Amino acid sequence: MNEPVIDLTSISAVVFDTDGVVTDTARGHAAAWKHVFDAFLRGRSAPFDIRDDYLRHVDGRPRLDGIRAFLTARGITVPEGSPDDEPGAATVHGLGLAKDQIFMAQVEKYGVAAFPSTVVLLHELRRRGARTAAVSASLHGRKLVTSAGVMHLFDLLVDGNDAALMNLPGKPDPALFLEAARRLALPAVKVAVVDAALPGVEAGRKGAFGLVVAVAREGGAAELRAAGAEVVVSDLAELAIQGKVPPVTS
Repeated sequence: MNEPVIDLTSISAVVFDTDGVVTDTARGHAAAWKHVFDAFLRGRSAPFDIRDDYLRHVDGRPRLDGIRAFLTARGITVPEGSPDDEPGAATVHGLGLAKDQIFMAQVEKYGVAAFPSTVVLLHELRRRGARTAAVSASLHGRKLVTSAGVMHLFDLLVDGNDAALMNLPGKPDPALFLEAARRLALPAVKVAVVDAALPGVEAGRKGAFGLVVAVAREGGAAELRAAGAEVVVSDLAELAIQGKVPPVTS
């Protein structure tokens, strides 16, 4: 098993997924999904499991992809609908709008917190010359990172709005991570990816990044390793930094 280390003599930048890595929002997402799916599933199927169903089908995916994946797993088909559907309507868009409404109401009421260990790591990476980027499948990614007070610790952010404008596929496709690397003007092999969800770890592996780090806050380390994580930690406080990024010479 590899030691939990990022070696900055070979890695020049680190790209962080937001939910469950930078922002402590995963529990809020899971609770919102459970509220929406349980109402929809009543009389159709067993309730949404806030841990297993969330981690296997929803976590790390764009919202609509998560709905499709979860309902497919339950053998349920609903119409796609449209963005004009009523929140909670029995369509992919309707369920997605309901989840978004509930989650953002939580954010407005309670705010967003960043994980202290992630903030410490970001400061240390930047002190040693590494560039940093944030990636989020959410249309609210920029708002969430800004609300957590950590936007200044990233050189750039790629979120769901960028994905929509550029028609980028969601994880486990590596497109979002690769777009962050492109904006950093670095090849994937010089970039480390940090994610807490199976689709994100798989995306890191598919994108041939220099290092894939998984954060297993709720367990599941074996599954994350099987998906492609080279380093697995339960918190980023366990991750050491070695060396410094060599200065760029002209």
